[in-house]
Amino acid sequence: MTTPPAADGLHNYWYIAATERAVRKKPQAVRLFGRHYAVFHQGGGRYAALLDCCPHRNVPLSIGKVNEKGCLQCAYHGWSFDGDGRLDSIPALCCGETPDVRVPAVHCMAQDGYVWLCIGEPAMPAPLQFSCLGEAGYTTFRMKTRFAAPVDWCLENFLDCPHAVYVHDSWFRAPTGKPVRALLRRNADGAQIEYADEPREKSLVWRLLQNSETRMSHTDRFIAPSTSQVDYRFSDGKHYIVTSSCTPLDENTTEVHTVISYKFGRLNGLIRLLFEPLSHLIIRQDVNMMQKQRDNIDRFGGRARFCNSAADLLMPEITGWRKTLAEGGEPQPAGVVREQELHL
Repeated sequence: MTTPPAADGLHNYWYIAATERAVRKKPQAVRLFGRHYAVFHQGGGRYAALLDCCPHRNVPLSIGKVNEKGCLQCAYHGWSFDGDGRLDSIPALCCGETPDVRVPAVHCMAQDGYVWLCIGEPAMPAPLQFSCLGEAGYTTFRMKTRFAAPVDWCLENFLDCPHAVYVHDSWFRAPTGKPVRALLRRNADGAQIEYADEPREKSLVWRLLQNSETRMSHTDRFIAPSTSQVDYRFSDGKHYIVTSSCTPLDENTTEVHTVISYKFGRLNGLIRLLFEPLSHLIIRQDVNMMQKQRDNIDRFGGRARFCNSAADLLMPEITGWRKTLAEGGEPQPAGVVREQELHL
């Protein structure tokens, strides 16, 4: 019914398909690496994902329903399939053997309120867990955003300080021209940048929420193959962390599930009234800029021709890691890579 996916080490990782809440309501049509799947709740907290095509008349299984046996029933003729894709029943048949057909199934599990898929073999033991989610003292909200860009472009954008000076002018930062020390470190599971002496005086967010006399520790982290983490810690115990998990719908489209957790004490509830709409505004600025990027690349033939500078610290790490994992190679050893002075 479908051509088996080409061997790709990136397929062995877990990616968010949908929220548990959405899948419990009804089967969901999802995409991953350009292929279409129907994700459904079998009952008892068990989830399954089948290729979104009934073998009978090729109707999308995702428009069907889950029957009393926890099988996914096609909306056209009622053929039903269990979580492994095996044909369970054909309602129109009163007797006789059912055809020996099976819908391809992929790994599926629930964690942190999301339903995750893995289409490769062997599957990694479990998805990455979101930091600080559910921890005492933290308030959390979530966002889902679609970008007209591949995963590596999205990851760099989320972890790239220089663009924030221009795209998000005055929200998180604005041009000060002050030197900032950025330490690039390669980890066992990706890479990160640690910033020192970062200016805050032209940031509306920090001016409203944080005393300028407190010390701030800022780390931007890439967790291979598809997660970014922006982490702000303050000397008075306050904490703000943004984790974004990127799902490759196809080569040029990425769906990003973002979990934002913060700890600001008794002000948590009040701060959410500012943080949540502001976060949506900032991410829309990124979406709009990257859509303009995609449109212009298409205007010039559809192939990206990027030119990196020494200020583009994480992009080589991101692309290098993802290429290595895709090809089944060994990543470079962990350790400090270099220190770079940036003007922000």
